[in-house]
Amino acid sequence: MGDAGGFTSMAGPKATGDAPAIGIGMLGYAFMGKAHSNAFKKIPYMMYPPVAIPRLVAVCGRNEDAVAEAARRYGYEGYYTDWRKMLENDAIQVFDNGGPNDAHAAPSIAAAEAGKHVFCEKPMARTAEEAKPMLDAVEKAGVKHMVAFNYRFVPAIVQARRLIESGKLGKIYHWRAVYLQEWGMDPAMPTSWRFQKDVAGSGALGDLGAHIIDLARFLVGEPTKIMGLTQNWIPERPDGTGNMIKSDVDDGFVALMEFEGGALGTLESSRFCAGRKNHNRFEINGENGTIEFNLERLNELNVFWKGEEPVLTQGFHNVLVSEPDHPYWSNWWPQGHMIGWEHSFVHEFNHFFDAIVNDKPVDPYGATFVDGYRNAVICDAIVQSNQTGQAVDIAY
Repeated sequence: MGDAGGFTSMAGPKATGDAPAIGIGMLGYAFMGKAHSNAFKKIPYMMYPPVAIPRLVAVCGRNEDAVAEAARRYGYEGYYTDWRKMLENDAIQVFDNGGPNDAHAAPSIAAAEAGKHVFCEKPMARTAEEAKPMLDAVEKAGVKHMVAFNYRFVPAIVQARRLIESGKLGKIYHWRAVYLQEWGMDPAMPTSWRFQKDVAGSGALGDLGAHIIDLARFLVGEPTKIMGLTQNWIPERPDGTGNMIKSDVDDGFVALMEFEGGALGTLESSRFCAGRKNHNRFEINGENGTIEFNLERLNELNVFWKGEEPVLTQGFHNVLVSEPDHPYWSNWWPQGHMIGWEHSFVHEFNHFFDAIVNDKPVDPYGATFVDGYRNAVICDAIVQSNQTGQAVDIAY
């Protein structure tokens, strides 16, 4: 302790209420690696008092120069170029799999077998057949498991779920969702793994559609039947060496679906929508009203309540989800001082760490490997429907 008016050291675990450290080993260091690392850094002082303090033990990637730079940039204690070697590190308790889709299954299964809790980016796997052994592995190992459907942790979406759970919306009749981006439209753009079926599994379907499929299950319930169409508009792309390489994934898809409760739904995703940057929008129509959300205005819900009085004020209300009693908001800023896309990862990982440290279930608010597997089944059914021209019954 320091003298009155002098410096008092706060070093050591007491500064964070003795929250345990939890060792992170992360595969991948690009887009999602940045988002995840940013969340790890923020959790100890924003989700306060923290349930755990992320210890950034190691990051792994194939390019040694790039992964070494990522370790320096984000503050990891070290790096690996072989995920198998990383999983031998006993200081790692959580394996964070942010690699390309073809690197989801084997490392996640090995991590579970090594007794590590597993967090995996979406889509969990390229196909349901590949996802099922991942689910089996984490369940056999008894570790916590979660799939990175981070939009479940946007405060406005959590608020929508609470409204539905309260019964205020009543019986749900319609779900319609689109997830639209524009970045795939340029035929001169060099290819990436996201355009290669053997690596990605699918295109817009797994990249964007998986998110709105998950939100449909999260907010409305299980689908029983689906019918879909997919399309590829640019079958070849430059490979970066002056040659062309096959681009064999869907560039866009649409689907119709029916839910267990009788609701009807539509899904549409594309990377060919000029002007759309990250347009993830859904609308839910129930017997008592409508809820509408747009990720590009992620702190807002548009809500309509049928029969609202007085009639002169009837109409859609734009609700700013930033009040102290709204989800997660006690950790952030005063009303009207907005948070952003990156904060969904902070909420998501804090939820996962809470489940680990306090042995709580990850579901129903977090997406487990059960959700990831079921998501893959639905994605496969859309592909199957496109091939056969028939509706497909959903069977897990």
